[in-house]
This record gives sequence, structure tokens and C-alpha cells, in this order.
Amino acid sequence: MQELICRTYLFVPATRTDRVAKALAAAPDAVIVDLEDAVAPGEKRSAREAAARGFPNADSVFIRVNGPETEWFEEDLKLCSALDVLGVVVPKAETPEQMRHVGSRLKPESILLPLVETARGYENAGRLCAVLGVQRLVFGSIDFQLDLGISGDREELLYFRSGIVLASKLAGVQPPVDGVTVDIENVERVRDDALYAKRLGFGGKLCIHPKQIAPVNECFNPSSGEITWAQRVVDAAGAAKGGAVQVDGKMVDRPVLIKAQEILLEAARRKT
Repeated sequence: MQELICRTYLFVPATRTDRVAKALAAAPDAVIVDLEDAVAPGEKRSAREAAARGFPNADSVFIRVNGPETEWFEEDLKLCSALDVLGVVVPKAETPEQMRHVGSRLKPESILLPLVETARGYENAGRLCAVLGVQRLVFGSIDFQLDLGISGDREELLYFRSGIVLASKLAGVQPPVDGVTVDIENVERVRDDALYAKRLGFGGKLCIHPKQIAPVNECFNPSSGEITWAQRVVDAAGAAKGGAVQVDGKMVDRPVLIKAQEILLEAARRKT
């Protein structure tokens, strides 16, 4: 059976670990307990102590540690090594050496998710993917804009989003995860951002509010129209027994058939 690709990751502040159960009830594929941006400098220690008490359903939880250049990084890794969580999200990930160090401090089965948030991280994206334990890249689009002095998050970031998708494919890791949509109330904007990321080849999205989960999950699942089309393609190809075939007036060649089979496989996964 193929590995499930998470569509949604919902952030919860490490200062409010009591919210983890409620966050999981919103049905994200994973929760990220955040020790970094959601925690003020003066609360880092107390947040770590709260996280040390553990979480319900820890097998669906990641920890976002503070960045490798911060004073809190090593203590965060020590905490993560003692918890039975899925793995660690590493902000400002820039070098494979950083990621190998993180991996060396954790349980062997821990999943590593590097956050590409800087020019240097982007330049080394392929090398980050090659580190043992790295499952996929995560695009920290807001911090990335800040680092490069970019204004705008669509065509202004198209080159970089496509580059991250390409690096992921070449490295053989899961499709990357797109960054957050900060407009919490605008569900249509969340949906539009998720569909845009999907068209570019992303496989999931970071979320900052439970109400974002359902539309993002929906967008990254095959639609009913896609499933119907895919079944017709597979049926037509099967009936042709290797011969030329058309569906909706379009030739069904090998890439089209493979795409249809992938859609049906993904739809079957989501039912299990």
C-alpha cells in the first residue's frame, strides 16, 4: 500500500496544548504543535514544558521547533526526542547538515519536514530532500517573501513554487506542502489558494484555523468530475485491449491513462 500523503496540517500553539484534541476533531491529516512563531520569546520555556506533558493522538502530531540559529533549538530537539510524535518541522531549513543534525537527535522513525523560507533554503532544496528522514518540503511562503523582498504571493512566487515541486520530484519525495492563507474568514480565498497549489503540483497545505481544513481537504481530493472522467478513461482503455481509443474526442495515450489510474487510486485511498 502506498504511503498516505497528508493534505492538511493545522497549527496549534504549544502554549495551548489543550487545543490539540479540538484541532484533531476538525479532521486535519496532521496537527503541528508550534514552538516557534506562535510562542513569544519569554514563553518558550513554559511552552516546552507544556508540550512535554504529551498530547492525545500523538501519532498525528508534528512539533515545529525553533530555528537552527536560535538559542532554543537544541532544547526543542531534546524535547522532541522524548515524545512519541510523527516528527519535526524545521523552520529556516537551509543546509543538509542542519537536517542531518536534527535527524541524529530524534527517534529513527521520525519524519523530517524542512520549511523552505529563505533564498539559501530554496537553493539547497534538492539537497534537503536527500537527507534521510525527510518526507517532503514545506514552503514557508510568507517568510520567503520577506527574505527576498517580494511583494505578492501568486505570479511573484510562481517560479519558486514550481522549483520546489521540481526539486521534490527529482529527489523522489512526496509532493511539497504550500504555505498558509492568512485570510481566515475568506473560505473562497482558502479554496482558491489550495486549488492553485494543486495545479502547480503541491500535495498539501498548511492551515492556521480549523475552518480552513474542510475546503483544503476537498481541494486536494479528486473531485467527482475527475473520478468520473478517470473511470471512463480506464474503462475505455481496458475495452480497447491496447488499441487506440478516444474519450471526449481526445486520444487516450499512456500518460493520460496513467493520470486516470492515479486519480482512481487516490480516490480509493481517501475512502479507507
